[in-house]
Formats: sequence, structure tokens, C-alpha cells
Amino acid sequence: MSLPLFAPHDDPGPSFVHLLDKLGLGFPEVTADPSAGLTITHGTTIVALRYADGVVMAGDRRATAGSSIAHRAMDKVHPADRHSGVAIAGAAGFALEMVKLFQLQLEHYEKVEGAALSLEGKANQLAQMVRQNLPSAMQGLAVIPLFAGYDLRRRQGRIYTYDVTGGRYEESDFHADGSGGRDARTAVKMQWREGLDHDTAIELAVQGLYEAADEDSATGGPDAVRGIYPTVATITEHGFERVPEIEVAERFAALIARKTAQGLNR
Repeated sequence: MSLPLFAPHDDPGPSFVHLLDKLGLGFPEVTADPSAGLTITHGTTIVALRYADGVVMAGDRRATAGSSIAHRAMDKVHPADRHSGVAIAGAAGFALEMVKLFQLQLEHYEKVEGAALSLEGKANQLAQMVRQNLPSAMQGLAVIPLFAGYDLRRRQGRIYTYDVTGGRYEESDFHADGSGGRDARTAVKMQWREGLDHDTAIELAVQGLYEAADEDSATGGPDAVRGIYPTVATITEHGFERVPEIEVAERFAALIARKTAQGLNR
């Protein structure tokens, strides 16, 4: 297959999304019939919070289809590139495709321009993708990502949230989204403070997901029987790094032990 050529006035530039559109390979518009009774798989709770070295991102592993558990081990936290990550809530199939396209977009831009986008530029690119999904969102197929990364210019972690229209908002400290987002935000809000260290930040993200799972049936908690635990990752000047699952399991075990002791003391 030969490389496509474009006239100067028709060049898609560094945008991979525009390139797909020019080649007729963009995603087709989806028209869903509400009366068709389709069961859509949804991802649920995601969390991000700043700490001294960057950002912690976390997400439970459960995906639901109506009142049923569709998947028990869905991964909702993904690297966008070396210094940023994206977590997803909403229609699972659309969300995962958006993540893959976003990853390709950032890689394509860097290859064409010879330099990586700024963190804010990446957040803007994702906002455009969310906006393009608006027709599907209006039919109940909404995707709500949570974007975070380490800003190499400012030397700090930053967090961006979105609405279904593509609105992009920067959160100064922390945020959580999805069906258990309110409960996770409340848990994090009670203990978040400026300059958290690495271990405390991870423990706070774990606690946020635990509290969300305790209140929201669509949010999956730790599943020791199957060995399934929420995904936790850190993003620092050294890049995106997943917290080993064995460490996440140990932190949940310690949290449950503390809560059990508190219950016995009462």
C-alpha cells in the first residue's frame, strides 16, 4: 500500500483523526434505536489525584451491562504516552476505541512534528475526540474520560476532566468519575492535602475506590477469590508506571484489616 499524498491546501497535518477522515476511514456515525433493547457494557469508577511527585490514577475493574456484571477484569487506566494517562468511564466499547485512537494521535503528532505535544495540548486533543462522540452520547453511548499527566514544563502533575460536549476542565487537586465517582471523591476529599507522598497518595486512591465499591453496586471492589484488584498507576517525571498488582492487593488487605479492627472496637 502506497503512502497517501495530499495537496497543500488539503493536508491533514499532524492530526491522525483528520488523516483517517481524509482517507474515509473515520468512525461511522452510530444510530441507535432506543427500542432495540441493546445491552451496552459500561465502565464505572475512576479516580485521579495529585501528589508531591506527580499524579496517581486508579480505576475499578468491573464493567456492567444493565444490572448484570459483564466483565470482572476490565482495565480502565491506560497510558496515553510516556508522561500521561487516560482513565475511562461510560460506554466501554466506545471508550476503549477512543483510548486507542488517542494513543495513535499522540504518537502520530510526535512523528510528524518531531516533538511531543504539551500536556495541555494533549488534553485539548482528547476534548475534540469527546466532542466528536456527542451524537452517540445523545443516544446513551456517552464516554467520560479522565486525563492526567506530568507537566514537564511546570514540573508538576495535572488533571483534566470532561463532559459529553467536549468541555475540558482542569482540576487543581483530585477528581473521580463514573457511577461511584461521588463516593470516591468524598473519600479522597476528606484526606487529601498538598504534598502527599507516594505511599499515602496510593493508599488514598485505594480508599476512594473501596468506599465507592461499598456504596455503588456497579463499582467492583477487591476480589481476593479471583485475584482481581483495581488498577493503580503513577505518572511522574520518570513516566507512566503501573503499581504492581501484589502491592495493590496488600494495600487493600491492610485497609480491610484496619476497618475490621475499627468495627470490633465499636
